[in-house]
Amino acid sequence: MLKVAILPVGQVDVDALRFIQHGLREVFRRAEVTLVDTVMPIPREAYNSSRRQHHSTHILAKVSNYARSVEAEHVLGVTEADLYVPTLNFVFGEAQRPGRVAIVSLFRLKPEFYGEPSNNQLFHERALKESVHEIGHTLGLGHCQNPLCIMFFSNSIRDTDRKRAEFCEKCCRSVQKFLEKN
Repeated sequence: MLKVAILPVGQVDVDALRFIQHGLREVFRRAEVTLVDTVMPIPREAYNSSRRQHHSTHILAKVSNYARSVEAEHVLGVTEADLYVPTLNFVFGEAQRPGRVAIVSLFRLKPEFYGEPSNNQLFHERALKESVHEIGHTLGLGHCQNPLCIMFFSNSIRDTDRKRAEFCEKCCRSVQKFLEKN
């Protein structure tokens, strides 16, 4: 059985965390998904003042430290901070592939970021999609060429909105194989 712990990194919208928790249980049937009571502070050294963003790889390493104290195979850090890696303008998330830990940023998933009216349903759907995507990476999946598959690389919010919150047939078989082995 897949066990995932959701770790808030900094102050995070509790409703979004609960939606992600419920959604992960639906996508990964029979998964045990828990919310960690502890809030991991956002590491100050991850902040890049010239970019006004946080380096996701640095935060991912800190989430990995927290993962040692959590009784779950996988830990998903969720943050409101805007994340980046040096080769990209931003990232919605990052994960060890394969591995135990992943991080998702809610910052650019909010419609308000794009000058649109607040829409909690859309925001929560985006948060779930990116969470499933990053957990998929921890299960060893790479990016998929199918633009509707959850494992398709989201280069923009339009990519996230277009894809479904589920794996294509090929990626689903890979997830099942991984879960059967572990």
